[in-house]
Amino acid sequence: METAYGPHPPASRVPVALRAPFSGRTWRELLYLLLSLPVACVMFTYAVTMTALGAGLLITFVGIPVLAGGLIGCRGLGTLERVRARALLDLDVDSPEPIRPAKPGLMGWVGAVLKSGVSWRHLLYSLLHFPWAVFAFCFSVTFWAVGWSLLLYPLWQWTFPSYLDQPGIQLWGNGNGDGVYLDTAPGMAIASGIGLLTVLAGPWVIRGLTQVDRVLVYGLLGPSPLATRVSELESDRGVVVDTAAADLRRIERDLHDGAQARLVALAMDLGLAKEKLAQDPEAAAKMVDEAHGEVKTALQELRDLARGIHPAILTDRGLGPALSALAARCTVPVTVSVDLDRRPAAALEGITYFTVSELLQNVSKHARATSAGVDVWHVADRIMVLVADNGQGGASTETGSGLAGLAERLSAVDGLLVIDSPPGGPTSITAELPWRH
Repeated sequence: METAYGPHPPASRVPVALRAPFSGRTWRELLYLLLSLPVACVMFTYAVTMTALGAGLLITFVGIPVLAGGLIGCRGLGTLERVRARALLDLDVDSPEPIRPAKPGLMGWVGAVLKSGVSWRHLLYSLLHFPWAVFAFCFSVTFWAVGWSLLLYPLWQWTFPSYLDQPGIQLWGNGNGDGVYLDTAPGMAIASGIGLLTVLAGPWVIRGLTQVDRVLVYGLLGPSPLATRVSELESDRGVVVDTAAADLRRIERDLHDGAQARLVALAMDLGLAKEKLAQDPEAAAKMVDEAHGEVKTALQELRDLARGIHPAILTDRGLGPALSALAARCTVPVTVSVDLDRRPAAALEGITYFTVSELLQNVSKHARATSAGVDVWHVADRIMVLVADNGQGGASTETGSGLAGLAERLSAVDGLLVIDSPPGGPTSITAELPWRH
């Protein structure tokens, strides 16, 4: 079966529950639990030894760098744990922020290590992971071994009378040789049935155990939420600065190549008209008339430029009328629907306007559509914008159409851009922005 993305793999006829005990994921997760015990022993022993040694030596100056060295070692072991989780649990955890000493030298480095919350979280992981690893190892090995042993019991039941001098697994006994044994066909069938249920439940039990490991690795060995948010804000600030710089360059270019050049030419024409005013009044009047036309053109260019910076209709009347005026300038018929019970913050109102403006420009230039629609509404704490057209489709953030830059600008204000534009159309582009007023 062929799809747009190539051959479609045939669906397996074996139920998931029957395939799970033999799946690669199950065996990788079991291997993770088995390896966790020796790894946790090493980490726990190292963490306790270095912490106790450093704390014991705090009475002298040596204890401080020893404790810092212990924390650095825990960070190194945490790096190996992230690699192990990535390889066996498919858990990709980013590396935490590096240590940045405020002062150069050994003491600056030691102080930065001791002040780093990441370092202490790695130490906490080394201490907490050990008891959990012991429990998970014992439970998973016991559960897995019992399940497979019972399932295959009819194949190895003969070992009891041959080597242990008893007919089978003893369920009950009084110590005098009397008891209940699994040595009959129905008994062995029941044991195999219990074993089958245990084996089938094994992958889900193992998966549940590794969920705790995932929480520990993600919560203690990854970057802190605050550091992640700071990094995102720094990236978003860079996007905002770049966008503002690009807009300033565009305005400067438009002024230099448009209105400024036209006004310079106008000044020269008026100067020539002034010189000819006494000698040839008719030619001077003609030149003044032409200059008057140039003034109108320059004013129109300045109005268009001002509209591109922030349209007056948006400030005075809000998004509804502003978007209607924007739609009227589109090359295809556009229906506009704005359902807002109140106006959002001016900055977000402007971003919403220019988002719709850029999307409608794409419709005019690239969509080959015969109609389009703009819907804006308010849901909870979000402004929702939907721009749809019946054009040829194929819009993407990877085609250089400007949508990638638009997505970055929306991301800088905690916004989101979602594109649904299959080849052949239609196209629906949804933008989400935070609601503030």
